[in-house]
Amino acid sequence: MTVADLTERLVAIPSHDDETAAGDAVADWFETATVERDTHGNVFARQNPDGERQLAFVGHHDVVPPAPRQTTDDGGYAVERRRERLYGRGTADMVGSLAAAMHAVESADPDLLRGADLELCFVSFVGEEDGGVGCRAAVDDGFAPEYAVVGEGSTGYSTPGVTDVAVAHKGRRGSTLTVAGEAAHASEPEAGVNAAYRAADAVDAVRGLDAPTATVQGKQLAGSLAVTGVESGTAWNVIPESATVTVDERTVPGERAPLDRVAELPDVEWTVDQDLPPMACDDRAFADAVLNAARVVQVDETSVDGGDVPGVDPPADAMPQRVGKPHATDAGWLAQAGTACVVCGASEPGEAHTDTESVSVGVLDRLEAIYAETVERVAAVDR
Repeated sequence: MTVADLTERLVAIPSHDDETAAGDAVADWFETATVERDTHGNVFARQNPDGERQLAFVGHHDVVPPAPRQTTDDGGYAVERRRERLYGRGTADMVGSLAAAMHAVESADPDLLRGADLELCFVSFVGEEDGGVGCRAAVDDGFAPEYAVVGEGSTGYSTPGVTDVAVAHKGRRGSTLTVAGEAAHASEPEAGVNAAYRAADAVDAVRGLDAPTATVQGKQLAGSLAVTGVESGTAWNVIPESATVTVDERTVPGERAPLDRVAELPDVEWTVDQDLPPMACDDRAFADAVLNAARVVQVDETSVDGGDVPGVDPPADAMPQRVGKPHATDAGWLAQAGTACVVCGASEPGEAHTDTESVSVGVLDRLEAIYAETVERVAAVDR
């Protein structure tokens, strides 16, 4: 069964409301690896489980809700192969990368792993789309491998069609500013305290803050800060006694915007509603191993019959690069726990979470080769 065939099989299983069936299918596919399910529904498959060092390939088998065109009459998910691409909910985010990792772990050379004292682990988490529920639970249970390759999208970041290696990504902090005032009749505004005006002051304060930047292995990440909503008032003739302001902050490793300064304004309370951590790979040698694996595979592609991957067609001399990724992933939780992480996956920008979501069949094959080459390169590291 090819990576594309396995992707088609897994994509067809609904997993936005209940990931159980998808997790069952992932767990049942393995034949040689040691498979276990934890109490949260996460699936682990290990080769050489007693190895002193650990390399994990990380993904998730939940997806966001499908569009109507991505479902079938019997309640399943529609998946279709056209022009060397697979179309369907989850093909890009991230069942294709999951299938490539499954192949790479299942086919790993046991003698190589034993000789390198390396445990090779595949893990597919639940609840990634709900804020990393499964990954956070696994970390709380003690899961923190030495190295991890997270299979979120990294294809086409430096050059269209090239599978890059992300050595950092942004996080997301979502906040609410709650502003208190005092109600009064609008005909006598001086009798109250207008919470909408105070909210406007808070918005101005947010606008005046600088979002941090960070540099990781030569790649700069720029954070951002934006007011995304303002609500106030109950009637046109009542001075509002309360207001709320929502703020979206894209965070970078090492520093946050000083939103606490806004909370110093009169009667402004600041609440953090969600905080997905950024990721920075702090192990240059590991990042080099994955990047060099990607480059070797890319060279092999371009040396055969011109080398174009069907449906991708990157420039002949294009090579994978270190990149930064704008989206938060489970790599943030793992990095926070001490794991050296990179992101390397099949999805291209603009594919995930769309009603035309798709992935290149050629890139799936490439990704399997990158993962297999990564295993050999990490195993060869002399500690």
